[in-house]
Amino acid sequence: MKTRGVDMANLVYSPKDILQQEFKTKMRGYDPIEVDEFLDNIIKDYETYSKELLALQEENDKLNAKIAQLSKTQGATKTRMQQVETPKSTAVTNFDILKRLSNLEREVFGKKLNQQSSAVKVSQPNPNNYTTASDDDNEKTRQF
Repeated sequence: MKTRGVDMANLVYSPKDILQQEFKTKMRGYDPIEVDEFLDNIIKDYETYSKELLALQEENDKLNAKIAQLSKTQGATKTRMQQVETPKSTAVTNFDILKRLSNLEREVFGKKLNQQSSAVKVSQPNPNNYTTASDDDNEKTRQF
């Protein structure tokens, strides 16, 4: 297992190595009991650091997995947002098409309405006293 700059395989001594290490005794050497107690404390610290290192590696792995998951979710969200934005531009395009079609109909059918209304006014007098369609009414019809 690797962490930032620390590789457990490259450590020189394991807790077991420290425990089993034997030193030669010489005259006027260190007190063996005191050395053993000191090494026992070093082993405890060493094991504590190893456990802490493993816990931090597990936490790091979990956080990296969560980052990867959130990145995928964010990518999916961006894709959905792009898909949502696409119909808006299509709706604007459809609106433009409908507006152009309306203008064309007004041009084509508006001329026919003008021709028909003037032909009705000239050729037929109004025998029933109904009011004839005014230019205002024709304009409203064209806008429809």
